[in-house]
Amino acid sequence: MLIRPNCYRPIIAALAAMLVGACASTTEETALSITPMPVPTDEDARVLLRQSRYTLVELRPDAGQQNLLRQIIDLRIPATHATTVGDSMRYVLRRSGYQLCEGDPVLATLWDLPLPAAHLRLGPLPLNQTLQLLAGDAWRLSIDERARQVCFITTQSNGEAQP
Repeated sequence: MLIRPNCYRPIIAALAAMLVGACASTTEETALSITPMPVPTDEDARVLLRQSRYTLVELRPDAGQQNLLRQIIDLRIPATHATTVGDSMRYVLRRSGYQLCEGDPVLATLWDLPLPAAHLRLGPLPLNQTLQLLAGDAWRLSIDERARQVCFITTQSNGEAQP
């Protein structure tokens, strides 16, 4: 049996017309349909914001906003501004929400140490790691969350904290 190419033209034209008609005939209801987001039932549920068709953004504070000591800092300490460890720590803490605890004569020895040149460029690191880096291994970071003060405790040679 011999198949003629001309006999398929009407079928192809009818299929093309149906496809074009199906694409062009969207109703106003389907064009403006909005998919409702599920309502969170408990306080720990994720709240999402649809930014575009395929992008959902979770609405929550980042780790640095929830725990201020985990905020990432990346800064260059001016050599003229900070010549001691205490000056550089004050510079690092200037917009962090924390302050150094002052007045302890033991801590005055840490604050008066000269700042190493390797510490003029810090980060990107979390704030707590940056402060520990500036203090060195002989000191352990101690935080008073209520007063938002940063203090340090001397450590013994075996790594235990000294009162």
